[in-house]
Order: sequence, then C-alpha cells, then structure tokens
Amino acid sequence: MASVSAPTQTAPTPTAPLQRGIVKMVLSGCAIIVRGQPRGGPPPERQINLSNIRAGAMARRAAQGQPDTKDTPDEPWAFQAREFLRKKLIGKEVCFTVEIKTALGREYGMVYLGKDTTGENIAESLVNEGLATVRREGIRGNNPEQARLCELEDQSKSSKKGMWSEGGGTHTIRDMKYTIENPRNFVDSLHQKPINAIIEHVRDGSVVRALLLPDYYLVTVMLSGVKCPTFKREADGTETPEAFAAEAKFFTESRLLQRDVQIILESCPNQIILGTILHPNGNITELLLKEGFARCVDWSMAVYTQGAEKLRAAERSAKERKVRIWKDYVAPTANLDQKDRQFVAKVMQVVNADAMVVKLNSGEYKTIHLSSIRPPRIEGEEKNKDKDKRFRPLYDIPYMFEAREFLRKKLIGKKVNVTVDYIRAATGPGEGTPAFPERTCATVTIGGINIAEALVSKGLATVIRYRQDDDQRSSHYDELLAAEARAIKNGKGLHSKKEVPIHRVADISGLGIECPRSSRNLPGGMQVAEPFSDEAMLFTKELVLQREVEVEVESMDKAGNFIGWLHIEGVNLSVALVENALSKVHFTAERSAYYKTLVSAEEGCRQRKEKIWANYEEKPVEEVVHLSEEKERVANYRPVYVTEITDTLHFYSQDVETGGQLESLMETMRAEIAAQPPVEGSYSARRGDYCIAKFADGEWYRARVERVESPAKVHVFYIDYGNREVVTSTRLATIPPAFSTRTLPAQATEYAFAFILIPQDEDARADVVDCVVRDIQNSQCLLNVEYSGATCPHVTIQFGDTKDDVGLGLVKEGLVMVDVRKEKYLQKMVTEYLNSQESAKSARLNIWRYGDFRADDADEFGYSR
Repeated sequence: MASVSAPTQTAPTPTAPLQRGIVKMVLSGCAIIVRGQPRGGPPPERQINLSNIRAGAMARRAAQGQPDTKDTPDEPWAFQAREFLRKKLIGKEVCFTVEIKTALGREYGMVYLGKDTTGENIAESLVNEGLATVRREGIRGNNPEQARLCELEDQSKSSKKGMWSEGGGTHTIRDMKYTIENPRNFVDSLHQKPINAIIEHVRDGSVVRALLLPDYYLVTVMLSGVKCPTFKREADGTETPEAFAAEAKFFTESRLLQRDVQIILESCPNQIILGTILHPNGNITELLLKEGFARCVDWSMAVYTQGAEKLRAAERSAKERKVRIWKDYVAPTANLDQKDRQFVAKVMQVVNADAMVVKLNSGEYKTIHLSSIRPPRIEGEEKNKDKDKRFRPLYDIPYMFEAREFLRKKLIGKKVNVTVDYIRAATGPGEGTPAFPERTCATVTIGGINIAEALVSKGLATVIRYRQDDDQRSSHYDELLAAEARAIKNGKGLHSKKEVPIHRVADISGLGIECPRSSRNLPGGMQVAEPFSDEAMLFTKELVLQREVEVEVESMDKAGNFIGWLHIEGVNLSVALVENALSKVHFTAERSAYYKTLVSAEEGCRQRKEKIWANYEEKPVEEVVHLSEEKERVANYRPVYVTEITDTLHFYSQDVETGGQLESLMETMRAEIAAQPPVEGSYSARRGDYCIAKFADGEWYRARVERVESPAKVHVFYIDYGNREVVTSTRLATIPPAFSTRTLPAQATEYAFAFILIPQDEDARADVVDCVVRDIQNSQCLLNVEYSGATCPHVTIQFGDTKDDVGLGLVKEGLVMVDVRKEKYLQKMVTEYLNSQESAKSARLNIWRYGDFRADDADEFGYSR
C-alpha cells in the first residue's frame, strides 16, 4: 500500500510525510501494527513505534525447546497500556508520520486517531493517563511536541495517575497461564457457557490463540465443525500456504484479532480444544463457510452447539455460488435433470436394509439405495461357522431381517419422496466387470420422516464414514450421525448386548397351476425363457411381493417346502394368474376345492386367446430333445501369485491381472495414511469389521477382524494376502472409505488342491505343507479350477516355468494320496494321478514306505480309504 510505505532514513526528517492505515494489532503500549486496504489479497503491513515515549514490556513465554529460558512477566502497567490502545485503535483508521528509521528498520513516529493530525495524539493520551513515560534524554528544547509530552507527564505525576499512583503497580501484573494440566477437565468444568476472551493471534482461518478472562489462560482454540486452508511447514522451516489460506487468515484477522469476544469451549479430543467464537457482529464459523473460506468437517461437527444445519446451509450456499475453495466444485447430481433429482415413486420391493425397488410414474422400475448408511453385516467368525449349512443373508445376518421388515412394513406399496444425493459409480477389479454396479443413492422420506434416519435410530443400520473431501454423502448426514449416537447410547439393535434373534422360515410353492418358466443358467447352458414368463413374474411381484398374506398349506415336498395356496386380501394368487392368462391349470389341482374356479378361468382365457393361449388352435409342435454331449474337462489356466499356504494345504493367491490395481491402491493408501496418520488407540475392533493393520514390516495392509479376545489380542486376516496374525488394537485403524473392498475387492482367494487327500498324521501333513511352501509360496503359477468344494474351489496348479502339475508331483513323491473323483469328464486326470500313486507305492516313497497301510489298521495311521 502506497499510503503505508515510508522512505528509508536514519535521522530525523524535517517534514515527514503524513501516511494512513488501519490498526491491525497493538503489540504494547508503545508499538502498533498498521495495515493498508486489501486489494486482491491480504494487504501489506508495518510496525510503528511511538516516538519519545516508553511503555512497560508485555509478558513473554519462554522459548520452546530452550530449557534455560524462563517466562517473563508483565512489567507494571504494561497490560493496561496495551489495553488502553487496543480498545481505542483496533480496526480504526489512523494517520502517522515516520520521524526516524533505524539501521535495523525499526520505525518511530507520531500516530493520530483519524485522517489527519487534528485527531487525538496517541502518545499524548498515553502519557496523560500515566501509562507511559517520556524519553527526556532525547528531547530538544525547540520541539513543541516534545515539550507538550513533558508537560503532560508532569501533570500526570501530580495527579498520581496510572504508574504514578501509590503502591508500585504490582497489582497490574497478570498471572499468565500458558499451559493447562488437564484440558478436557478444564473444558468440561465450563459446561459450555460463554466465557469472555481476547483473540491474541490468528494461526489460520479456523485456529486462533485466545486470552481467557478473567483468569488469563492463553489457549489455542480450533473452530468446531470447520477447517480452513492451512500453512504447511516445510523441512527448512518455511511455510507454504494452501490455496486461499492467506485470504482466510486475513478474513478472520480483520474481524477477530484483538477483539473482545465470547468463546464457548465445546470439546477437547486429543488435547485439541474445540470451540465457537461469538462476536456481536456475527458467528465467524458460519461466515467463513458462507464466503467459501472453509469446509465442514464431520469429526468436530457433532460438538458444535449452535446448530450443525446452519453450517451445512452456509457451505451449501458457497458451493452453489462456486466461491473461493469451491471455484471448481461440481455437485454430485449436477448431471441430473430436476425431475431425476426429486420425484415421487411407489415402493415395490425392499431389497435389503439399504436398498429398495420403486416404480416411477412412467412405469419404469428403479433401484434406490439409502444414502450414507450400511445395512447389518455378518461378523467374521460367525461367517466361518457352519460352512456346510446354506447361508441365508436375510435370516443369518443379525438384525438384517428386522431391518428389512421395518422397511417393508413402513414402505411396501406406498408412495415416497425421493431426493437423489449422489450417483455412486460402478466399481470393480477390471473394466467391464464391476464388483458393484452403478448405484443411485438418495434420501427417502414418507410423511416427513427420513427412513434412513429412522433405521439408524433403531440400531438397524450404521452410518458410513467418509474422507473429508468426499462430497458423495447424504444431504442429512449430520442427522444420521446424531441418530447413530442415540442408538449406541440406548443400546438399540446392532448396538445391543442382548441375544441375537433367530428366525426360522419355510418356502411355499403354489398348488394347481403351471407358470411359464423364466430363463436361467443350467449346467448345459442358458435355458431360454418361455413366453410371458416375465409378465407372470411381474404380476406376482406387484401383487404379493413383501405383502402380508394368508397361506393355506395342503402338502409338503421332499425338501420340506410347503405346497399350497396363497391369499392376499381375499384374492387367490393361483386363480388370479390363471384369470390373467399367465398360467395354466395343473393336474394337481383336480382334488382341490378351487379346481372348478381355475378351470373356468382358464377356459375363458383360452377362448379369448389371451397371452399364453394366443396360439392355442395351432398344432402342437413335437418336442425335440437334444442330447447334450458328455461334459469335458476345460483346461483354462490363468496366471496367479501364491501368497499364503495354510496348515490344511489350502492356499491363497492373487490374480496377476489385477496385481497392478492392488499395488496402486496400496501405494495411494499408504501415502494418505502418512499424510494423516491415524490416532493410536482410537480404533475399537469389532468382529467382522474391515480395517487397516500394521504388519511386522511397519507397513499398513487391508484386513478383517476375525476375533477379539482383548485390546491386546485381536485376530486379523489380511484380505489381500491370506495370512493371519494376532495384533494389539493399537496396530489397527479404520480403513479409509476410498480403499475399502467396494473400491477393490479382497485380492486373496482361497483354493484347495484337486484330486488329492491330505494326510491326517501331523508329521506327514507338515512334510507336505513344507514341500509346497518351498515350491510355490511367493511365486507365480498357473491355476485351473477343476470342481467346486464345500468351502472353496478345488484346482490344479502348475509351476510357472516348467508347467508341471504341483499336485501330481506331490502324488509322485508319495506325500499324498489320490482323491478318486467319480465325474466322467475328470476320469483322464484321475487315471493319471492313480498311475503316479501306484509308482510311488511300488517305490515305497514317504507315506508308502511301509506298504499300503489303507487296510484294516488304516485308522491307526490316521488314514482312511
């Protein structure tokens, strides 16, 4: 600013030019910082020291890291002199003359309140109040201004003002407190009541240092709920500002620095004091957001006492106007038309606790996912139990059925309001093969009630945590977090310690009718759908899917499924299907009380030639049965990287094709963790949760919690490598959402060797495992799936270089026996394995060294035929 610059001089100037500026800060009773007017950014500033006077030195904290230095207290009347100037000058326009500029650049001059020298002379005011002394050693007799200062000082002495009063001024020295022994207790003791304070320093737009009154605590306060761009400190000590960091700092400085404010201290996580600063002219937190100088942060939003919705609204305003940090902002639904962003639809099906199928006014069906919530999930250890039992997610995952039922009873067949929050792009391990298809995520309300919030408040779903810069979230995210906090506090649903409810269900098949078959995958290929199968399916779905019905059971099939009739609001589903020409009467209906009704309905449709009866008069085409050839073994070997061998001779491998994606994900994830390290001990491990774990090599890997014995003993499974480890909870942290299994599925897949039986004898089994570990662990091989097993696929695996069969090699060495499969298409492989076993048996290798032991005493050796 031209008005604040001064020519360099080391001696008094006869006619010093008059300059103007705004007082930014008062350093002491005889020094101020003056700034210019901002033009396109923060303005320049300079320090002006008052000529011919001296005020007491302010208290100074000992230099950090220098144990020899001590805190320096206030000199008497120093703080009162500073306060006298602060209240008079901060934010006011002053004019000044620079009379002397020393060789070191310190500038001394006269300061006047206002635009010209007719205003109040600041030095004279200080001397008159007894808050400063006159430097008489440099006074010249012909200088009227200096003579005036001496005269005022004499008057002040005679009136015993300020420092000239009796008592020596020890009562004016503050008892400064630079540290608080227990910050959390200190904050809690204030009970979120406003406390008077002076803002002494602004570190960045959202972090200030405040002097709490009247006890003179000097504390650093971070604004609750927001974060401004910061100044990053480099290795050489310099600071690099993020975009708009300087502007945000000036915005806060120009409004709060050295102003009288009230502060509500709201929380103290990890020794960081969070608070809200109240000023008569407004709330700085909301202003920073509205002007695009800050963004909302979830972790501290929950403690904000002035209404989180106000902060979200202010941030939303800045985003819509694309100001400052949001200048390149693109809304998650920017590419959607208004009619696709908000619409009314009828709920036709509840898929699970976070998804439903709705029918639009156009007749189109659309799947909607509830924004920012996660349905109940199976715990890791529970998932591995009863592997031979058919797993039914709806009934076997705790509280999944309750969540589905809650939505079904509230929504099915009803119209709801849908507001699309974001579209989650399809994700997967490769192009064209998404692990998750594209998802439309929305807030769904009925009668003014947010369904997602209701689910979470009952403990039937949890809230997803996001990266701070991830804008794809619910438009009511804070309400969801508050609902989850209530559910946890009250021990609802998933957060309850009660016994998990068990559900027993039975399937029922319709009696007396035969519907067109839909297309489906069969071992011999795809079965083509029969005409009107889709229409019949849609008719049944719209009529009865997830509705309350009455069931009339007449018999039971071999699998234990009921066979009978289904009634909904007095309508027999079988009769309705036949009446709408979407089903034929089956001979099993002859003994039923509904047979005449069914036949009558069918006859009417047949005469009208509706739907499935459209070609009724044509001659029936003789059915031609195509005999499929015997299935042949398909050898489709693909490259894999073997990462882990288990004691049961199962192994885990990664597909080589997706290895690059895993490397890229791990590199990005570790860089983000290095930039924002997790707080040690902050993660609470729960069985089944995905997390990140620090391995013995000091690096972080994706993992799943399998069992929690105690905080010191947590069993984890590394999902990308297949190994397991017992770690302390301090080596675990929450997995960033951008690196979850939705971004890239777990890369370690479990397999078992085909055509071989593992020795039950511990020593023999250990020999096999050691051999396989030496041969293929941490190496690239070729893998082909031969047949499915109870827990994982059974495969043959070849060495990457020689293409030799690893399992066959184990048989040849007499380390394992052959599992004789009965499938015809595998007989060629089985024969080759049996021939190799006979050779090993003849040579009495390893397990065959005592001959064929599989006879009467097989059990004694731990083997069985």
